[in-house]
Amino acid sequence: MKKIIVACGSGVATSQTVASKVNRLLKENNVDAQVEAVDLKSVERHMDSSVAYITITKTTKEYPIPVINGIAFLTGVGMDKELKKLIDIVKSAK
Repeated sequence: MKKIIVACGSGVATSQTVASKVNRLLKENNVDAQVEAVDLKSVERHMDSSVAYITITKTTKEYPIPVINGIAFLTGVGMDKELKKLIDIVKSAK
């Protein structure tokens, strides 16, 4: 199963909320992927085993996997666009 990581500062409240919502949305769209909330300090450790990174914080750093705007899943603003992008990434990942 493909893995997606979601990170906020502590990996508890905000990232858990987004992970839960994205898991539900992926399931509704018949996309087989697991979304896991992690703390910001451990993001690098999960890069090799993940197909996408949903970030709650602004980032200027380059990552080896696609980065998705997690704020869209919190606010609903631009969520459809980010969800489509995420689904395309998961479906095209090996």
